Amino acid sequence: MTNHTEFASHRRLPAAVWVLVVARGVNRLGAFTLPFLAVVLTVELGAGVAEAGLVLTAFGLATLPSRIVGGLLADRLGRRATIVLGLVGCAVGQLWIAASGSLWSAVPAVVVLGLAFEIYEPPSQAIIADVTEPAERPAAYGLLGAVMAVAGVVAGLLAAWLGQWDLRWLFVADAVSCLACAVLVAIALPGGVQAAPAAAGVWRDRRLLWVLASGTVFAVLAMVIVFALPLTLLDRHLSPSGIGLVLAVSAIAQIAAQPVLRRLRSLDNFRAMALGYVLLGAGLIGNGFSHTLPAFLAAAVVWSIGDLLLIGRALSVVAEIAPEHARGRYLATYGLSWGVATAVAPLAGTQVYAAIGPAGLWVSGGVLAVLLAAFQPKLARLVRSQPSRFG
Repeated sequence: MTNHTEFASHRRLPAAVWVLVVARGVNRLGAFTLPFLAVVLTVELGAGVAEAGLVLTAFGLATLPSRIVGGLLADRLGRRATIVLGLVGCAVGQLWIAASGSLWSAVPAVVVLGLAFEIYEPPSQAIIADVTEPAERPAAYGLLGAVMAVAGVVAGLLAAWLGQWDLRWLFVADAVSCLACAVLVAIALPGGVQAAPAAAGVWRDRRLLWVLASGTVFAVLAMVIVFALPLTLLDRHLSPSGIGLVLAVSAIAQIAAQPVLRRLRSLDNFRAMALGYVLLGAGLIGNGFSHTLPAFLAAAVVWSIGDLLLIGRALSVVAEIAPEHARGRYLATYGLSWGVATAVAPLAGTQVYAAIGPAGLWVSGGVLAVLLAAFQPKLARLVRSQPSRFG
């Protein structure tokens, strides 16, 4: 298939998907403030390191109910309104932080930011499911994830440049990007499905719980990459700053692999995820045996394509098993896997790293990914054989 044909295929995605891709990409470009939050708390507001750590912990804890609230509101208030609410809430938190003259003013601002931070994720994912056919969802989710990855790398470069000036203006710039995206979403996105709320039976649906369990293990492996790869580079006598180049190559690989997603569109979701886990496992094992930056970059290409396959297909499975009026809640519940992984991966990864070294960590992760690949046929049977428990 030619590149022109691939581009034409992507253009056939519904307009709402492209609005989300553009809006989330712009918003991600503006989201370069979080790495500077601890600096603002300590340097600008006089907090000690321990106090700053507690405030950042409060932010992390506040993001957990944020996603659940986003799912509930997506199904009850509507997708578009919930996305706008989440973006405006983030802007309020950012402006409050920028205007804070003391630590005691910044603490509630940070909590407000955390409570709003994940609200827009479930409705964004749900509206893609609303406007696409099942065969197109993996490509739509994959495109959104790839653009977010690239925007994240560019955001890091912007942060390094803009951080030379008054850090408070970074939060103002982030707030402006949130409000700009809220306006774009309010004008250009359809409202999405709005139905009468059904009984809250999400946690009784065993199909979702099986997918959530599998997805949580995947999320832990993905977060281990974030936390352990800089340590591995240092252990191999490479500059930890090389992680920036690794992440840039990862993002580029995800964009370049979009034609691969299109060619695999006819592949069953669970078979595609099995392939994704094999690629992820190969990339992780590659990390374990890499001793030069080019070798780490080559491994990053492999595990990045695996990530891309897994994220898009897993969200497609969740959207498919969810009742239309409960997609927000189903996707929000599945999204908790990343919250769990963010808490578990740093502790588990560093403990394994200290016990058996970097090679042992990455080979163990690769073996676990291969086991997940072997589990996918069983997961497919579990999901297809069990009726919905919703309602």
